[in-house]
Amino acid sequence: MSEYQPPKVWTFDSESGGTWSKLNRPTAGATHEKALPVGKHPLQLHSLATPNGQKVTIMLEELLAAGESGAEYDAHLIKIGDGDQFSSGFVGINPNSKIPALLDCSDDQEIRVFESGAILLYLAEKFGHFLPATLSERTEVMNWLFWLQGSAPYLGGGFGHFYSYAPEKFEYPINRFAMETKRQLDLLNQQLAANEFIAGEQYSIADMAIWPWYGNLVRGLIYDAGEFLNVQSYSHVQRWAEQLWQRPAVQRGNIVNKTWGEPWQQLPERHSASDIDNVLKLKP
Repeated sequence: MSEYQPPKVWTFDSESGGTWSKLNRPTAGATHEKALPVGKHPLQLHSLATPNGQKVTIMLEELLAAGESGAEYDAHLIKIGDGDQFSSGFVGINPNSKIPALLDCSDDQEIRVFESGAILLYLAEKFGHFLPATLSERTEVMNWLFWLQGSAPYLGGGFGHFYSYAPEKFEYPINRFAMETKRQLDLLNQQLAANEFIAGEQYSIADMAIWPWYGNLVRGLIYDAGEFLNVQSYSHVQRWAEQLWQRPAVQRGNIVNKTWGEPWQQLPERHSASDIDNVLKLKP
């Protein structure tokens, strides 16, 4: 195979190939007019159960479990394979056209919140849960929340893309991003060797942000790469991943806006607690 020679000026001539290639384009903004559905609850979430989407539904279910009735929400499905994220309605609440996006209709002035980390922080501050009050403890949670936002693209857009989604497998990018993913896992393993949760002894939005990516990775549920990355060797991450999975709110949030897997793992849209209850009852 001949070495690629970049042109002096890059142009968008064709799709790059591989999974999700039809969604990629070098411009932003809406491609079609379509209004978003509106439910009855104060919070309107538009999402899909990717790891970034699961962060927010886990947080919402944790808030409801903590007794915060104001955290009731409608979760509307955004089918990214169909380009729903490029509708005028979705772009109106997230100009970056990425899930998840949240619209808070609790007050007279609607508030849009986009980027999953920003949504977690917004909900934590709004309801006063899962974010410590003391400056030192709060800062440690924020350290790890921002770590995740900067690190997960190396796992997803880097390792996951070249290992699972690229049209061909190439040694250099797979090795490059596998090395970085394992470095990240080792970092988490060292942190969790000394702490029950990511940011210390309190469960926080840092755990909710990191678990859908790295918890699911060590549980063998994304990219089918558990053996390749030897995830069993990260014993403290394994302990933490299983500990969080035992939380009912994590199991509930995990299935919201999910359209694949077993019947008891799928809930395309959530409009009441009973929607989740009825799906979980299907588990043998």
